Amino acid sequence: MAPQQQQVEEDEHVYTLDEALTALGFGKFQYLVLGYAGLGSMVDAVEVMILSFIGPAVKSQWGLSSTQETLITTVVFAGMLIGAYFWGILADNYGRRQAYFPFLVITEKVYVGVSLFQIGKSLLIVAIVTTVSAFLSSFSPNYISLLILRMLVGTGLGGGPVYGSWFLEFVPSRNRGMWMVIYSTFWTIGTILEALLAMIIMPRLGWRWLLALSSIPSFAALLLYIFTVESPRYLCAEGRISDAHDILRKIAVVNQTKLPPGMLVSDQVTQLDEEEELLRPRANKIFNFKTGLSSSLMLLSPQLLRITLLMWVVYFGNSFAYYGIILLTSQFSAGESQCFSVALHVKNDTSLYTDAFITSLAELPGLLISAVVVEKVGRKYSMALMYIMGSLFLFPLVVPQNEALTTALLFGARIWFIGTFTLAGVYCPEIYPTSVRSTGCGVASAVGRIAGMVSPIVAVQLVRGCHQMAAIILFEVVVILSAISVLLFPVETKGRELVDHVSL
Repeated sequence: MAPQQQQVEEDEHVYTLDEALTALGFGKFQYLVLGYAGLGSMVDAVEVMILSFIGPAVKSQWGLSSTQETLITTVVFAGMLIGAYFWGILADNYGRRQAYFPFLVITEKVYVGVSLFQIGKSLLIVAIVTTVSAFLSSFSPNYISLLILRMLVGTGLGGGPVYGSWFLEFVPSRNRGMWMVIYSTFWTIGTILEALLAMIIMPRLGWRWLLALSSIPSFAALLLYIFTVESPRYLCAEGRISDAHDILRKIAVVNQTKLPPGMLVSDQVTQLDEEEELLRPRANKIFNFKTGLSSSLMLLSPQLLRITLLMWVVYFGNSFAYYGIILLTSQFSAGESQCFSVALHVKNDTSLYTDAFITSLAELPGLLISAVVVEKVGRKYSMALMYIMGSLFLFPLVVPQNEALTTALLFGARIWFIGTFTLAGVYCPEIYPTSVRSTGCGVASAVGRIAGMVSPIVAVQLVRGCHQMAAIILFEVVVILSAISVLLFPVETKGRELVDHVSL
């Protein structure tokens, strides 16, 4: 009777997903998830960082204009804009791992919809698109083919937020911010390795070899995909409690820990009306374009409107400042401007790669500072402080400076802007509920990609057109607006449990 009575008592107990993750702890399983998600982040960093190297090289080899050089960067961010929106909706509707490929179908009623043919998983498709396009771009025979392939690379890179959302949903709430900062470290590792690779490869083998070798992390992500599992939080949000429990049992085995006694239940009793239910289609439903649109419109619901609009400003500012610093480094190092005296810009052929490598190292102290303040000061005030510090380092560049001071100022600015970039990546998935988390982060990332498309015009065209002061002032205005937006966020997410659904 004693074992039976114990079983009955256990059945009467229930526990939530957050309680389960807390009991399981951050162990070997989460380290493996971190490794794969971090690899995906490295892929993003490598393919973005490479833009500052191949642009000047291709321009010189093919005799391109400054506008054509700028377009090489712009099309990548245009692809990321499309990809960020598409992958986010796909991940929220069909899982972080599960995906369905859309095919247009015309029914007897001449209704154009999308039938779902299962061909793989969202993370898998992201890896395939990025890997194939990145590798093939190294064989581009002409300018047009290079633009097309780099835009496809950008489309794959748009799935980057899915990696972050996927990792976040395996992490216990305690010290979650610190672990998200550690996840962001993989981005920095990617930028440093790419700058180091460019220093070695570009002077000897050229930009084609750099593109080919830079696709290695993408191939690794593709090969390691088979070891990934679906997010248990997403499964719980979809009502697939049994599937979520199976994943949690696997985590317990790998971590050599135990689940709490009793039965797994959803984190909160949800009150979903028919409208929200339609926004979350199951695998056996017909998906049409209205579904994706409705998922995006949920971000503009009264409960999320303020958060969404402010998040868009922050992501725009982060991308504008961060990618602007990278491109400014290449422009100030290129020594091509006729606007300044030779004394200010005496450069050699390898200075671009050296300066890029040095400024990339700035991200390490930036991440260290982020890891310290994220759990002590919180997300909001930490970001606001970092925006202010970054703007102070950037401001002296309104007038031309000597090489050493320019590199030092860009180094300092990058310390703080990688901090704002990182903490926004922590705050965004925390503030959005599970049902729209990837969509919210994906759309915010897409807005950031718009900034990535605009940033080359400011950092490349204005600087080369002898308008350095105007360029820096524009950067300062965007940074200040971003700092104000951060302070207007309604809640601080430090120590706050993740929410699964929007209360409509």
